[in-house]
Amino acid sequence: MAKAGRPAATDDGVRRPWGAILAFLLPALTVYMALTAYPAFRTLWNSFHVVLPRRETFVGLDNFVELAQDDIFWHAVRNTFVWAAASPLIEVTIATLLALALYAKVPGARFFRVAWFTPVLMSYVVVGILWMWIYNYDWGPINATLRALGLDGLARPWLGDPDTALPALILVTSWMWVGFNMVVMLAALHSLPREVIEAAELDNCGWGGKLVFIILPLVRPTLLNLVVLSFIGKMKIFDLVWITTKGNPLWSTETVSTYVYKRAFEWSTFDLGYPSTIAIVWFVIVMIAVLALTRAFRVRDKLEY
Repeated sequence: MAKAGRPAATDDGVRRPWGAILAFLLPALTVYMALTAYPAFRTLWNSFHVVLPRRETFVGLDNFVELAQDDIFWHAVRNTFVWAAASPLIEVTIATLLALALYAKVPGARFFRVAWFTPVLMSYVVVGILWMWIYNYDWGPINATLRALGLDGLARPWLGDPDTALPALILVTSWMWVGFNMVVMLAALHSLPREVIEAAELDNCGWGGKLVFIILPLVRPTLLNLVVLSFIGKMKIFDLVWITTKGNPLWSTETVSTYVYKRAFEWSTFDLGYPSTIAIVWFVIVMIAVLALTRAFRVRDKLEY
């Protein structure tokens, strides 16, 4: 038996100072419990209650039954999934092309690297206001250009038309995050084994052949990781929608995150139970979607070179 005040010995004979370990872990555990674990547990608890000011009423699964019949929620789910499916493909495809251009050392590569990455440094508030000006029906650059080209029939209120509002916002997020994906892809390209590239060049393999048979297979794990990260980010999109459209027009840009916020703080129900139910269900949906996407993209055959 270990003496009092001395660290206990483990089976391998190593004495571990549990007091010091707990002293270092306690601040992080306290922050985690206060800001992550407790809010998550409280959200789960609220989902089974009607939570009004100074009063909670247990309702069992009633909130979940109501949610299953909530057309607005399922409309928001559809919009969010469309966003999360389209935006990663656009971002990663364009980012790969830009990274390849920089990797090939096109003229002005340093300038383009900074210019293409700049949107990532902007906040969603700035980006939202900027693109509201760009999409403005009366004097926005897009409609002004269309009118100057004699294409007045194509000018429209891009964020005020239910048919174009969601694609317009998807374009904005893609424009904003292409630079981040480009930098990651460029780093992956520069980490490629030089001997493989040189061997292909000795075999008179052209640029197209190197791209299709060597470069893309080697950077495939990076591409898939970027797609998954972008998918997760778009599944919780809130800021841009709230700044530009708040889910309008006619719920065409409503996402699950904006709908939760509205039900919790804008609608006059004063009930936090139903928004908590939405949050719990959406967490499960996102978790399942990410696990399925990761499993589908799993690299089964290890690349060797």
